[in-house]
Amino acid sequence: MSQPRIWTKNFISIAAVNLFIFITFYSLLTTLPLYVIDKWDATEAQSGLVVTAMLLAAILLRPFSGTILDKFGKRKMLLISSILFAMTMIFYLFVDSFMTMLVLRFIHGLSFAIVTTVTSAIAADIVPAKRRGEGLGYFTMAMNLAVVFGPFIGLTVIQFTSYYNLFIMLNLFTVLSVISSFFVQAKEVKPTDQPKGTSFKWKELLEKEAVSISFIGLLIAFAYASIVSFISVYANARGLDHVSNYFFVVFAVTMLLSRPYLGKQFDLRGPKPIIIPCMVLFSFGLFMLSFSNHAITFLIAAAVIGVGYGSLLPFFLTIAVSNVKMHRSGHATATFYTLYDTGIALGSFVLGVIINYTSFSQMFIFLTVFVLMILLLFTFLNRHYNND
Repeated sequence: MSQPRIWTKNFISIAAVNLFIFITFYSLLTTLPLYVIDKWDATEAQSGLVVTAMLLAAILLRPFSGTILDKFGKRKMLLISSILFAMTMIFYLFVDSFMTMLVLRFIHGLSFAIVTTVTSAIAADIVPAKRRGEGLGYFTMAMNLAVVFGPFIGLTVIQFTSYYNLFIMLNLFTVLSVISSFFVQAKEVKPTDQPKGTSFKWKELLEKEAVSISFIGLLIAFAYASIVSFISVYANARGLDHVSNYFFVVFAVTMLLSRPYLGKQFDLRGPKPIIIPCMVLFSFGLFMLSFSNHAITFLIAAAVIGVGYGSLLPFFLTIAVSNVKMHRSGHATATFYTLYDTGIALGSFVLGVIINYTSFSQMFIFLTVFVLMILLLFTFLNRHYNND
């Protein structure tokens, strides 16, 4: 019996929106701290604020995004948020002060919060339910690829030309995201049990059925923050700066090779038989980093983390949306990403403090044990989840 298709025009279009948005996001994430230091002689602490400002806006607005999607519709909000994201990008060409840049980054984070919530919610709706783990694995692959391509594009462009030309290029990417969004058709499912004129309720900010798995996502994101925030600094400290650029390339390759198989197994066998080994591999990869003094062990650790961590995000998101009614998929997605973003933000700050008082090796050993503790918590909190 043939299985329902994943790679429809609708799915490809929503994945393309996600890819162009996240390439822009990660390119700016990598280059803007350098830009504000070069242009306005900002300190390293100030340069970090251009990252924090956007993330803070996303964390503040994202809990409300599920309700916004319910009120205005997913397709309409996809079009509006992708257009606003693109329009905000234009102003990077004209910013003339550091404070103006911070305000712009905060405003940019608002449309980023909505567009990334709505793309994931639409993807969860259009992927066949029986292939949701595999389908969302492919969808979030766009985000993982952007982790590699975004910084690569940004750093290459500023190396050979200028920041102005980079902003022009990123404006083109946002235009492509808007064009792609017009090809997306969303399933608008209205709740049947909601009274007319229902006013806003604070409990609507978090989807309670998605909170437990989203909390697991927060903890995993906390551990993963050690990679996104500190891997290049760690590589420099270990004399591995000549291979640090290849870390995410190896990470992406192993993630791309393993995800189709793991996604199919997730749908066939359920969450636990796949998620538990992935967490063990993630933990082992962090342990390898604790003693990586050579390029070989450093890149093997990247490969192990690519397989281990690389599929956890789509699997957690799959569980979150599978345990709510279809009209609540936007709320479940918003809940998941709110907690995930919070985990990255907390991890970047707390682990930075830990490094100041210990060392990179001790931090990675701590995270090795931490991820194994998350594994135990996952098995305890999510005993009721099955492969619906």
